[in-house]
Amino acid sequence: MTLNPFTDIAPEVEQALDAGKPVVALESTIITHGMPYPDNSRMAADVEAIIAEEGAVPATIAIVDGRLKIGLSANEREALAQVKGAMKLSRADLAFALAEGRTGGTTVAATMLAAHLAGIKVFATGGIGGVHKGAELSFDISADLEELGRTSVIVVSAGAKAILDIEKTLEVLETKGVPVVVHGADVLPAFWSRQSPIKAPLRLDSAEAIAGFQRAREAIGVNGGMLIANPIPAADEIPAERMAGYISEAIARATKDGVTGKAVTPYLLSEILDITKGESLKANIALVENNARFAARIAVALAIR
Repeated sequence: MTLNPFTDIAPEVEQALDAGKPVVALESTIITHGMPYPDNSRMAADVEAIIAEEGAVPATIAIVDGRLKIGLSANEREALAQVKGAMKLSRADLAFALAEGRTGGTTVAATMLAAHLAGIKVFATGGIGGVHKGAELSFDISADLEELGRTSVIVVSAGAKAILDIEKTLEVLETKGVPVVVHGADVLPAFWSRQSPIKAPLRLDSAEAIAGFQRAREAIGVNGGMLIANPIPAADEIPAERMAGYISEAIARATKDGVTGKAVTPYLLSEILDITKGESLKANIALVENNARFAARIAVALAIR
């Protein structure tokens, strides 16, 4: 691997990869930047347990003291959940953190890159980054979209984060040739909400069908990622109409406080947590667990030949 001098692969992950068994990658910015402690620690442990229950091996990816970790021990995961000042790492600064001995959480882009280097084909997250509202002026577009266009990993999410401009995000993904598959629904989910006004670009109703689609892409030499939009369970969603009001208030706070760049998403998520009095956190945990379960099923289906 290109990053071999800096990389530690957990023994159980390495054994699974060597044996061709299913492995699911997990990002770590949700631990370092997405949720407060101890919710982040409990969530990370529960998500790994769900993946194991479905017959796959979880591999949480992070940078710890300048080492790229493909899979964390329970002690490493707990320590990461309590780190103060961790970097938020994307493709641009992943190698910087390695070279400088830093600790940080990996975004969707960085996790895809690391997963691909390790040979992991499926990755579960909460929501991807995308085109921010007002990007026609700020040019604030997540590197996640570029990574999806170039790196051959299946990313299971609850759609783009609803704080983004979802229509523009979808347009960029289309331009980059990234298939966006909605699991079991005809409209695109919007992270905390099951529905958006946007029609599903593609629909498949099972992990086996998604695995078959990926095999067909590989057979004809199509590179790049695939985005699976997996709607949050109905019992856990926040209706889109109500969520729109919360997001507008959070964006107004960010504008007032002059928040820009990488700080925007964690700031908005924190403010929405405050505005919803914790309801958004419960929904966030539920959708991450739901995505992990479905990602494990896809990984299992891919491993069957």
